[in-house]
Amino acid sequence: MSFVAPSSSTVVKKMKSYRGKIPLSIITASLCSFVFLALLYTERLSFLSSNSILKAGSCARRSAVVKPKRIEKNPDLDDRFEFEPDECDITRGKWVFNLSIKPLYTDTSCPYVERQFSCEKNGQLEFDYRHWEWRPDDCYLPKFDAEVALKKLRGKRLVFVGDSLQRSQWESLVCMVEWTIPPPHKSMKRGRIRNVFKAKEYNATIEFHWAPFLVQSNTDLSILEPKKRIIKIDSVSNSSRDWEGADILAFNTYVWWMIGPRLKTLWGSFANGEEGYEKLDARVAYKIGLKTWANWIDSTINPNKTRVFFTTISPLHTKSKDWGREDGLRCFNETEPLKNKNFWGSGADKEMMSVAAGVIKKMKAPVSVLNITQLSMYRVDAHSSIYTANGGKLLTDEEKAEPGTYADCIHWCLPGVPDTWNHLLFAHL
Repeated sequence: MSFVAPSSSTVVKKMKSYRGKIPLSIITASLCSFVFLALLYTERLSFLSSNSILKAGSCARRSAVVKPKRIEKNPDLDDRFEFEPDECDITRGKWVFNLSIKPLYTDTSCPYVERQFSCEKNGQLEFDYRHWEWRPDDCYLPKFDAEVALKKLRGKRLVFVGDSLQRSQWESLVCMVEWTIPPPHKSMKRGRIRNVFKAKEYNATIEFHWAPFLVQSNTDLSILEPKKRIIKIDSVSNSSRDWEGADILAFNTYVWWMIGPRLKTLWGSFANGEEGYEKLDARVAYKIGLKTWANWIDSTINPNKTRVFFTTISPLHTKSKDWGREDGLRCFNETEPLKNKNFWGSGADKEMMSVAAGVIKKMKAPVSVLNITQLSMYRVDAHSSIYTANGGKLLTDEEKAEPGTYADCIHWCLPGVPDTWNHLLFAHL
């Protein structure tokens, strides 16, 4: 077969036809390039958006740098706490009155509040103290969610250890969650040293263990005259064997150490009794006692298994002259938190707080400090006051008429300030 060259007229016709059309390969290449550029642009926008959200921390420190707008999630829909304890100073803030705040329980609805903290049952008719909300200056604190809290405790033991103030925090937490659990699926067992609430459906327990000094004393159970009290500061409390194996341990100790400027302290056996003790400055004894507790934590607790908390001082409001009121009334008839920023009264010893901070700083095991002192210091309005029980008995009318002697300005009404402590505890978790 011989090759025949196309005529010049044929070539011209074909060139004309191509001149009106773009080859398919060029069209395809152009489209692919366009799609690639579009995808690249979209990915960049997505990347920038993601970085903005990550940088918009809810508890970021204040600075001169312009920060991205904070995105606050609806706490009713999101069970994650937006809280960074290392970045937010929870002690800085204010109490804001908010009538929309409804307590999760009352001392009449929760069967576990003891009479000492049951202000409504004891005749308190003013309930504004229940509607104050703590708002930190530098971070967002979502509201407490009972079901989320129980999910965090699923399969775990949370053990509170300390004095009656720690017991009130335990009762507060139990009441904050128990109302969501049907009666057949919960139980309570009380004892002299150990109280255990069980949420059976969650296989969780919330316990309180009585150990007011954390170390041993001769008056842990029978509260005798303070002058007869002897503290064995080289040995942790006998109840410590029950603390082992807990998933979360929350300790406090302060008030019982403040019975006087000097305390009777003992090394060795109580059998030595009156002959073997030495009087030590309260702060020195406190430091030795806390070191004994810290050594027990470091040598006994597995930090991979157990989270440890230490709650700072719950302040007393027994000297009304501290905040400019008539001396001798204590906290009686106070109806609002103090507005004086950074107010610090005589009811919390800063040197004792420094002692605790110093001991904890040197521990091998990590301990989270739950600093409730400053925010509680403002709440002169929320104590049991004359609406309390002494030795299980309500104050008489004669005793109520002498608030300077009988008003309880150490313990708190429930519901009340201890609910906020638990709010912070679960924010840390």
